[in-house]
Amino acid sequence: MLPIEEVKSTLEDAGQSHILQFWTELSEGDKSSFLVELSQLDLHELREHCERAAESAANVQSASAADQQIEPVPSEFIGSIRKSDQTTLTCWENEGYLQISQNRVAMLLLAGGQGTRLGVPYPKGMYDVGLPSHKTLYQIQAERIRKVQELANAKHGSKCTVTWYIMTSEFTLDPTKNFFQENNYFGLDRSDVVMFEQRMIPAVTFDGKVILQDKGKIAMAPDGNGGLYRALVDNKVLEDMEKRGVEYLHVYCVDNILVKMADPIFIGFCVSKGADCGAKVVEKAYPAEPVGVVCRVAGVYQVVEYSELPLDLVEQRGPEGELVYSAGNICNHFFTRAFLNEVAQKYQGQLKQHVALKKVPFVDQDGNMVKPTKPNGIKMEKFVFDVFQFSRKFVAFEVLREDEFSPLKNADGAPLDTPTTARRSLLAQHYRWALAAGANFLDAQGKPLPSRPRVTQDEDPPVVCEISPLVSFFGEGLDQLLRQKALTTPLLLDEKRAKELLQAQ
Repeated sequence: MLPIEEVKSTLEDAGQSHILQFWTELSEGDKSSFLVELSQLDLHELREHCERAAESAANVQSASAADQQIEPVPSEFIGSIRKSDQTTLTCWENEGYLQISQNRVAMLLLAGGQGTRLGVPYPKGMYDVGLPSHKTLYQIQAERIRKVQELANAKHGSKCTVTWYIMTSEFTLDPTKNFFQENNYFGLDRSDVVMFEQRMIPAVTFDGKVILQDKGKIAMAPDGNGGLYRALVDNKVLEDMEKRGVEYLHVYCVDNILVKMADPIFIGFCVSKGADCGAKVVEKAYPAEPVGVVCRVAGVYQVVEYSELPLDLVEQRGPEGELVYSAGNICNHFFTRAFLNEVAQKYQGQLKQHVALKKVPFVDQDGNMVKPTKPNGIKMEKFVFDVFQFSRKFVAFEVLREDEFSPLKNADGAPLDTPTTARRSLLAQHYRWALAAGANFLDAQGKPLPSRPRVTQDEDPPVVCEISPLVSFFGEGLDQLLRQKALTTPLLLDEKRAKELLQAQ
């Protein structure tokens, strides 16, 4: 811990002496805690951070990719679920399961965000969207890992492990740890769930001053999901991967209820192509959909934000009427460990800092707590996908939105990405799986219900059908359970119910 005199001097040099304006009002305990916090900051980098934040905020509207050379990802570097034949998909899937069976595949979860827009005081992974089972996102994901391990074991006669790395932040580490412990790691071996923490950086005013959250506490924020690469080094995670023999990482965000964990097809496609970096994408729903687009800019791959893509490119269509710039980014990526190591050691300092304008509660000059009604601060973030530019062999893989992408970002009442839309997406998927397996559903009076396989994300499926990941990973194995079965709803097909259906045959 640094002496207070040294801290004062360094803060003055950085133009941030206001941070200690309430020092004399603090208790001895609060002084000690605040000094520990300040000592953990890189005070010598503080001036540069604050100046860069203020400068970036001033220029946020002028930064654009519009004047750069933009082109779509070449077709030879794109794989697709809907455009590939079954033989090719099976080949990729077999390659993926082979890698999983050899303990070479791990999952890496980005779970450092606070979930402010969702309006809950706990990590998003602990959220229950209202399924019949009341499973949280964390439980659903854990059970998908268990099932994909089981399928790989059955295919190759081995006992494999898909290690689950979870990047948290100061806000989410302890609640997440406690939640997993209370739930016995959802049946996973606790040694195969590795949690680590990303760095926190100060929130800054528009004129470059660090914001005080309290008289003795700086307003801090995670450094974005692109903080992953520094956190891998800080926490010796890459060394852990090497010890375990992990060669391939499937990286994703916590809020996607449809995420296909350790997706064998995606893994197999990337490995077969010799890729060091890959991105899952979905076809944009409409030209102006506000999602980033994976494309090539001045010869290197990156995600161009929808607001930075020129209007003529947004609406450009190919010879068959398809959108040319349609590869919507869903923050679902493949990396080799070798590539991650190279990025962490050589390139992470070159990652672009993105500006996020936020409403940051603060203490005013009179010591009063203020909750702003409009953005008053800058949080600088790095994005996980900004490393695409360093890839030697980048590929994209298109998946179906209705099967693999339904994020949970907003509280109910918002038009998109809410608990309601997430729940509908999962139940609609499971309903489609049941129909494909030959199930018949009955209403409360025992009368057959007509099948409606094309249920959109904007409507509830005609029946409530939830299928546990422990029963089926991605719709496989349901024929023997459900074919020609007359089922009443709501149907919760968990392991117990599946056993009953088998015994009834």
